[in-house]
Amino acid sequence: MRRREFITLLGGAAAWPITARAQQKLTRIGFLRQAGPQEKQFEAFREGLRAAGYVEGQNIVIEQRYAAGAYDRLSALATDLVRENVDVIVVDGTAAAKACRSATATIPIVFALAVDPVADGLAASLAHPGENLTGLTMTVGYELAAKRLEVLKDMTPSLSRVAVLGNPVNPTYAPFLQETQRAASALKFDLRAFEARDPSALPAAFAAMVDWRADGLSALNDAMLFSNRDRVSALALASKLPAVYPEAEFVAAGGLSSYGPSLADLFRRAASYVDKILKGAKPSDLPIEQPTKFELAINLKTAQTLGLSISREFQLRADEIIE
Repeated sequence: MRRREFITLLGGAAAWPITARAQQKLTRIGFLRQAGPQEKQFEAFREGLRAAGYVEGQNIVIEQRYAAGAYDRLSALATDLVRENVDVIVVDGTAAAKACRSATATIPIVFALAVDPVADGLAASLAHPGENLTGLTMTVGYELAAKRLEVLKDMTPSLSRVAVLGNPVNPTYAPFLQETQRAASALKFDLRAFEARDPSALPAAFAAMVDWRADGLSALNDAMLFSNRDRVSALALASKLPAVYPEAEFVAAGGLSSYGPSLADLFRRAASYVDKILKGAKPSDLPIEQPTKFELAINLKTAQTLGLSISREFQLRADEIIE
């Protein structure tokens, strides 16, 4: 072989892996939320992916879509992700999971914040979900609604009239409200539900709570409320209502207290489902997991503004305190 031919062949061989890498297909991951963007939770998901060897721009692309609490947008957003030909779709809650299931029967769907996937029709069982969905729940059924009322009572022992704020468009609204009513009856609370379908309805809902002379508030899980947590927390404070929320992000926004699972932890764990699916596992064979990390958060500055004295014992129970 001539020297020039040898050098040309050698140069081509050296360049081949680079060309192959450049032409390697990136895995496309869809990320659909009922709520709006929340960097802490999305970063936790990315951390989980990085731990499994997936890095954006190198071997994966993440297509993000957000409904920001507008449930009627979910169907179009899910269809858009299917058109993008993603390899797997990660969603937050029940409504987003149902929208994606209606859009595709073949692309795997991983939910991170389902409530009761069996009762809500997302899975045949926790051990064997079936179809193309699996993932994690953010609670064990709907009983966290009862736990939040207990938190509210511990902070305000004289509590008697509790307002419940929820969005009737949310498919989990009715079962969460039913569980809250059951718990209120056991605690001998007078309870009334106040609804807000969109952000414009929030001021009227809080005005109605004040007219009813509520002395406490429990907010139900909802993407619209979560996306407007700054406004919800401000309205509760202006209405002089001690409140308990489902997520710690409300407390960071000025809300009084929250009790629920770590959403960041659930999104981080959702990445492990993506990894297993991309390596060949079928969603129908991956058991649905439940939360293992729950957090009680308190905002002492808000408590002071409301004239509440939070006991030392209660503060010691908290996982996060904002002063």
